[in-house]
Amino acid sequence: MKAGGYGHSAVPVAHAALEGGATGLAVATLEEADQLRGLVDPEQILVMGGILPSQAGATAAAGCAVGVSSREVADALAGSKDPVAVHLKIDTGMGRFGCTPEEAPALALQIAEGRGTRLAGTWTHFAKAESDDAMTRRQMDLFLDALSRFEVSPGIRHACNSAGALNHPGYGLDAVRCGISIYGCEWPGTRPALALRSAITHLKTVEKGATVGYGALWTATRTSVVATVAIGYADGVHRARANRGHVLVRGHRAPLIGMVSMDAITLDVTQVPGARVGDVATLIGRDGEQVVTAEEVAEWSGTISYEVLTSIGPRVERRYVGS
Repeated sequence: MKAGGYGHSAVPVAHAALEGGATGLAVATLEEADQLRGLVDPEQILVMGGILPSQAGATAAAGCAVGVSSREVADALAGSKDPVAVHLKIDTGMGRFGCTPEEAPALALQIAEGRGTRLAGTWTHFAKAESDDAMTRRQMDLFLDALSRFEVSPGIRHACNSAGALNHPGYGLDAVRCGISIYGCEWPGTRPALALRSAITHLKTVEKGATVGYGALWTATRTSVVATVAIGYADGVHRARANRGHVLVRGHRAPLIGMVSMDAITLDVTQVPGARVGDVATLIGRDGEQVVTAEEVAEWSGTISYEVLTSIGPRVERRYVGS
């Protein structure tokens, strides 16, 4: 549910996930956890991002589970009045958060025996589960070896992100942390949860040789019909999209032309019969027989689908419909 439910908005997404059978919710920050308060038991919300020792009091007050990577944070939580549910993070090759596999058994014992902490889970994170089977196996072996040296129960064991769950289902252990895949991206055969649409607000005909947009990056090679659409980089359309990719209008692919502005993009709708002001412009989703996916938009933008979705700005109205 982190990053506003990958751009979809956390609370509606959390409701849908729980209705679909999720047994817990994961976020990156204490503030994100607070948004989900009351939907599940507090300990079913796991804060996976790094916290500072100075945040120990706020963490304890929140009552949620928290990922811990260091003795410093474990020490800070030790004074909590009510034991905090801790998920010990072991770094097996991702290189961000996590204690070393060698440190893990002693830190697990400290957490399990601490007055203000309880070892509710132990986890790691795969770095290349989508593309490197050998590295993923090494990471899993390191994780299991560390667990085998624990003197206490590791609690819930979890390692798989979406790519891990898809490509290495045997590594599921006690739980998986599916992220992007629950939104219908990066997993073949799933249906995207999100469509991104705006509307044409202006149409004009330009002559051959006319330019469009900042920097005059597009020049008409013929008499052309240009549509302006009310969405721009402030709303999540990356500037890297200048003269790249398509937007769907009336079931046709219309090329995005010129530079992406803060509040607008322009399309060449010369080949879209009957295009008019007010027509829906679909940046992600289906229109008739045509589909634009977040993965396709990511390729045009020089990024990944995760960033495409989480870049959708707050002024884009979210509307929720049933399946």
